[in-house]
Amino acid sequence: MPQARTLPMGRLGIIGGGQLARMMIPAAGRLGFETVVLDPTPESPGGQLAGDQIVGGLDDAGALAELVRRSDLATFEIEAVDTQVLAELEAEGNTINPAPALLACIQDKLLQKERLAAAGIPTSEFVGMEAPDADTLTAFGLPLVQKARRGGYDGRGVEVFTGAVIEERVLPVPSMVERYVDYRCELAVLVARSNTGEISTWPVVEMVFDDEANVLDLLLAPARIEDAVAEEARRVATAAIEALDGVGVFGVELFLTRDDRILVNEIAPRPHNSGHWTIEASETCQFEQHVRAVAGLPLGSTRQLAPAVMVNLLGAPGADGVPSVVGLDEALALPGVSLHLYGKHTVRPYRKMGHLTVTAPQLDQALDVARRARDLIRIEGSTAA
Repeated sequence: MPQARTLPMGRLGIIGGGQLARMMIPAAGRLGFETVVLDPTPESPGGQLAGDQIVGGLDDAGALAELVRRSDLATFEIEAVDTQVLAELEAEGNTINPAPALLACIQDKLLQKERLAAAGIPTSEFVGMEAPDADTLTAFGLPLVQKARRGGYDGRGVEVFTGAVIEERVLPVPSMVERYVDYRCELAVLVARSNTGEISTWPVVEMVFDDEANVLDLLLAPARIEDAVAEEARRVATAAIEALDGVGVFGVELFLTRDDRILVNEIAPRPHNSGHWTIEASETCQFEQHVRAVAGLPLGSTRQLAPAVMVNLLGAPGADGVPSVVGLDEALALPGVSLHLYGKHTVRPYRKMGHLTVTAPQLDQALDVARRARDLIRIEGSTAA
């Protein structure tokens, strides 16, 4: 006999009220969930759409406890959360997915890498360095990448050394040092895993980064790679999430080396920038899938509906103050363009302010339109009263 569920399905608590929460909330609503978010910024991007927002810090034990206890299940859209508090709340019987212990592992890049290596997941050579200096880095051997163990994102907390180790650039914090990978391209695989153990992936995507801002500029779905390489990328990504016993949607960032090996770079324990294209171009978007996974609902189909290209919309160099979008009308007039603005009240240089996705019958067509739209849009700021 079919199972009956009482509506609403429950209240989903989201730790963090940024753009990922903003895109998760409508998906949760479609599935019958009410939502509440925790964020330190009043009227946060997610808070503008949620049923309620708790204004508080992500390391505020009282605010975290209020959110979790007011929710039937809780999740997060940002890693910078006090996992000790979450672990204590979980021990009380509250449902939090992904699990606080997994988040604690992901937060520490060295622990994350050690966990993957222990499970036989292919990755680059690495070591931990508690107090790095130029001599210890040189001894590891060039070229190398130094990453702060905690707190880095979007290029922050990362230094690349190729020809020489420059003392002034060495991060003076506990670090993970890894071998620089000579890669053909950077890939990503979104993996969804339910608390029932059901697992699915979307097509492999190709990531092209803005060297100046060190953030994702263009994303191509599907990636321009051979079928055998794509199959191996999905296999490795799936194995990584199974090794972590993850529940939810995870962004698995990968390197494709010049000799066609797949290496795991990093894992994000939440919906990911590399999956925004799924809103328009997949039968089930990453945000709905995340809600399904953490709530123990059957996972949806990840079949791609059309080739797609996603572009991050960043604050212009020198931008500050109240955001204004130049070229919005012209970009929206292009075929296949879908625009998402995140509702952030202030703009800063290279801050993620939104994204656009272009779908087309062929990937090269979508890429051409995406580049034209990207060149039309500029997000500036005004400090005028």
